[in-house]
Amino acid sequence: MEKVENGMFVSVDYKGSLQNGEVFDTSHGRQPLEIQLGAGQLIKGFEKELLGMAVNEKKVFTLQPEDAYGHKDENLTQSFPRSDVPPEMNPKVGMTVGLHTPEGQQVPARITHVDDEKLTMDLNHPLAGESLTFEIEVVGISNTPTQAPTACGSGCSCSSGCEC
Repeated sequence: MEKVENGMFVSVDYKGSLQNGEVFDTSHGRQPLEIQLGAGQLIKGFEKELLGMAVNEKKVFTLQPEDAYGHKDENLTQSFPRSDVPPEMNPKVGMTVGLHTPEGQQVPARITHVDDEKLTMDLNHPLAGESLTFEIEVVGISNTPTQAPTACGSGCSCSSGCEC
């Protein structure tokens, strides 16, 4: 029986939930998630849990923040002058906006404060500081990809908690 090893392409049905039971992402109703194990496409704890699994094997596990998206870093809170905000944007607390790094990558930022003079954003990953519980089932193992790449090119759906 074939087992998941680094370098293999693994298709997984999954459901991810927070400690309060809220589901933050699932493959239910969509194509299974396919990743190349060891390519850094998923959080390290998830990849570690996949190692050694076989097709049709199911598992439930909880990842602590250090094996998921890390702990919240207060240094990743930034304030910007309101004058830097495009006039057509109507920022509200709780909104998530995409900021561009000097390298051209888009980073999600959650607005935490708005007033007439400044806008404060949290640049931590939305799931930073959270313990994440996953219910997974390996539905395929291959030496080559079986799915076309997704739009974000990271091997994950853009609605999931990965870094698209």
